[in-house]
Amino acid sequence: MSALRRAAGVLGALTVVLGGLTGCSADDARAGCTWMDDQSVADDADATVVLVDGTTSTRGGATGAGDVDYGPLIGDLLDKEGRSNQVVSIGTFGGADGEVEWTVQRRSADWRRSNDNTSNQEDNRQDANRCLRDDVAAARQVVPAGRGTDVLAGLAAGAEMFDGVRGERRLLVLSDGLSTTGCADLTNARFGSAQELRSIVSVCGTQGEFGELPDLDGVRVTFMGLGHSAGGQPSADSARRTWLGRLWTALCERAGAARGSCAVSRAPVGRTETSDGGAARSLPDDAAVSFGEQDVRTYTLSGAALFATDSARLRDAAGPALVDLAVTVRTTSSLDRVEVRGYVDPRGSRANDRALSRARADAVAAELVAHGVPADRVKAYGEGVSPGCPEDVTGTSGTREQRLQCDRRVDVKIVGK
Repeated sequence: MSALRRAAGVLGALTVVLGGLTGCSADDARAGCTWMDDQSVADDADATVVLVDGTTSTRGGATGAGDVDYGPLIGDLLDKEGRSNQVVSIGTFGGADGEVEWTVQRRSADWRRSNDNTSNQEDNRQDANRCLRDDVAAARQVVPAGRGTDVLAGLAAGAEMFDGVRGERRLLVLSDGLSTTGCADLTNARFGSAQELRSIVSVCGTQGEFGELPDLDGVRVTFMGLGHSAGGQPSADSARRTWLGRLWTALCERAGAARGSCAVSRAPVGRTETSDGGAARSLPDDAAVSFGEQDVRTYTLSGAALFATDSARLRDAAGPALVDLAVTVRTTSSLDRVEVRGYVDPRGSRANDRALSRARADAVAAELVAHGVPADRVKAYGEGVSPGCPEDVTGTSGTREQRLQCDRRVDVKIVGK
């Protein structure tokens, strides 16, 4: 299916959902937007591309409660003075390859050209801002197809929308900036060292023909929401947000943007407080970024002790150990979050590996919550086949059977603030 058809399908479905939420028909929900859909794009139009981070760290769970709310950051997408000859694209990025699902592609927002009457032009300017804000909200409901977060790959896909643009090019990136794959993988970053920052930029910028940096030559880039994650996710303090801002500004300039063309918005973000009313989402798993916390304890639980072969149902005998662990977690005074990660050994069905490991992690997480651990502090991840048994569990001299038994495990990581 082409990107254009895929985008049209996404937009059509989301328009119906949004219309249902407001009590209006789909036509009513798009009232005032029709001139944007019908108007041709001028050859010399400026272009604005809005990239919306749809990955796990900006989402608050299956219902959408606690999602990062980028609405307060957007404000007017069109300036009140002077900026009119624009074409706008809005898309959601996610997954290791940074694929973008486009909600809007190259839509005209030229409110001056829309009507000869000055009063009508101002009405169309206001309608354009409202419609584009609604499109950003719709993009927030799109669930990425793949696991992981690669912000640079998303930027590269967004920059492709500037092909053929003769006017000014502006890229707005609504993201916490927490890449978990690629050359800017921050999963285990310390978030405090200038040398670490320079090293990340150097690695990303010196990979030759396989480099991951997008082409941002001639593009003005604004990052919004850096370091602001969803409820139940790790959160950055002001120092780490400052470090993130410096990192993405440096990567942006290394990718070809002129000095001073890469900006970081300091405006605070909001969070959604209630469900969006839609069906529950199934979000792809993604690694959590630790922000370099020092207080981390990991408990390794034997899969054989917890579950029968090919089963995600907890054995009765596993109860006491999990109750003990729940008490340890809930009495940790500086508790930030709990990460439950399920693994399987390589002897099972590859097609079932990830589903089984996730089901086992879910079972352990549910048991911890049932014994008093706050549900909003617990996240479960299905990692599939184990990458190997930690040496501190079996040692390098462990037998093959011991290593296989260790591969079949659930790790519970308690992270303090």
